[in-house]
Amino acid sequence: MEFGTAGLRAAMGAGISCMNDLTIIQTTQGFCRYLEKQFSDLKQRGVVISYDARAHPASGGSSRRFARLAATTFISQGIPVYFFSDITPTPFVPYTVSHLKLCAGIMITASHNPKQDNGYKVYWDNGAQIISPHDKGISQAIEENLEPWPQAWDDSVINGSPLFHDPSASINKDYFEDLKKYCFHRAVNRETKVKFVHTSVHGVGHSFVQSAFKAFDFVPPEAVPEQKDPDPEFPTVRYPNPEEGKGVLTLSFALADKTTAKIVLANDPDADRLAVAEKQDSGEWKVFSGNELGALLGWWLFTSWKEKNQDHSALKDTYMLSSTVSSKILQAIALKEGFHFEETLTGFKWMGNRAKQLIDQGKNVLFAFEEAIGYMCCPFVLDKDGVSAAVISAELASFLATKNLSLSQQLKAIYVEYGYHITKASYFICHDQGTIKKLFENLRNYDGKNNYPKTCGKFEISGIRDLTTGYDDSQPDKKAVLPTSKSSQMITFTFANGGVATIRTSGTEPKIKYYSELCAPPGNSDPDQLKKELNELVSAIEEYFFQPQKYNLQPKGE
Repeated sequence: MEFGTAGLRAAMGAGISCMNDLTIIQTTQGFCRYLEKQFSDLKQRGVVISYDARAHPASGGSSRRFARLAATTFISQGIPVYFFSDITPTPFVPYTVSHLKLCAGIMITASHNPKQDNGYKVYWDNGAQIISPHDKGISQAIEENLEPWPQAWDDSVINGSPLFHDPSASINKDYFEDLKKYCFHRAVNRETKVKFVHTSVHGVGHSFVQSAFKAFDFVPPEAVPEQKDPDPEFPTVRYPNPEEGKGVLTLSFALADKTTAKIVLANDPDADRLAVAEKQDSGEWKVFSGNELGALLGWWLFTSWKEKNQDHSALKDTYMLSSTVSSKILQAIALKEGFHFEETLTGFKWMGNRAKQLIDQGKNVLFAFEEAIGYMCCPFVLDKDGVSAAVISAELASFLATKNLSLSQQLKAIYVEYGYHITKASYFICHDQGTIKKLFENLRNYDGKNNYPKTCGKFEISGIRDLTTGYDDSQPDKKAVLPTSKSSQMITFTFANGGVATIRTSGTEPKIKYYSELCAPPGNSDPDQLKKELNELVSAIEEYFFQPQKYNLQPKGE
């Protein structure tokens, strides 16, 4: 296993390539030594550790056990540990780091990965996930501290230690108090007739989303009974990932139909992501894509903020962020409304760190999102948070209902006002690094003379940005503005028809992903025609750039 900016993610089991007692101890020893070098006041401030409900009976590994071993490592060195007595959502860790001004945070989770996996996610003292060069520094420190320290396995040393604190009660109280500041229509919430169904997909979200609804004066949502309690086997789903769409939501739709609920809210197992579905008049369920929900939440948070802040001079200090593979809808809204929009590299680590920089400069960060159903609606958590996003989505739906509007109708209104932004994303599975390298090298040497492609099928290419090599032909010096990384593949093609497509490798899964978008200017465009054109563009990208037969790529399974 290699420690990167996303920490670790691998299967639980024996051996150095897996998550187990030894590799957790080694990782934490390295992290501990690195923190000692970086913070002279580490022994005064300490760290926070939490965990989800994952477990692997065959090897004896579980998130809670790994978290206790990590706590043992820090306490053996005289460093205070704030350790949650029970499972929490991932966003509670960055919240605790910021709220208690700690040096770092660790969350043991593999988010929505298959059940055999686990992970080790790390936050810095600014409350955001680590970015380079910390990953390199921690990785090196792990290599220098591979031999377990005395008592490394004896997690009984933390019981009764004066350095061992349980922040559960106070953080639970303070988080929901802070969340209340983002409730704009308490009276509407009390009276609403809109009914909600919630699923935590056998993860940690249930009780926290119930509490969030209470904080907003809602009747709590109906919970899918088969999925509301944590279960490391995830027995009712093939993949515990609401991003995979309707398959994960089958039980939610059945319960919604039974209770006449119009809206389904689904968290992933560590509750940092959120999927939303709405029943249409046709009786069909529409699952919003991450980009569509990003448009709705961005519009809502701006609209709500504007009502409270009539002073237009505040706009110049107001920001929204999204990642470079996400829809540019926020940019269109920002242009028309007069606030700032910035794009970052893919992943919330970049948005969290940038948001913190902006906040420290006295700016107001209203919202950040990524297409992988991650939303930061409240900047007191500098990471994606599916708990706050769930209740804010519920308030948005309840408010729209008072105007006789559905989420789908409001989404259409946003597109008419700010321009249609049609997106399509998917992936191919490839387990062979050599093949992945060949595919990308082919794109960099498309004509055999070290040139990128000029066309993709019938579609003409007007611009290329390669964030692996740092090339960008739209810049005067041909150098990319966003940071580059030689260790990950990522090329963005701009097309003459206004389309944009990015092909990149995943940091946590054996996938080559693509993201495409076609943007139209404001006004009444024909969305069906745009969809047709985007589908043709995507088919060309799959055929000419991915060449799945040549490279033996496995398409995304439905």
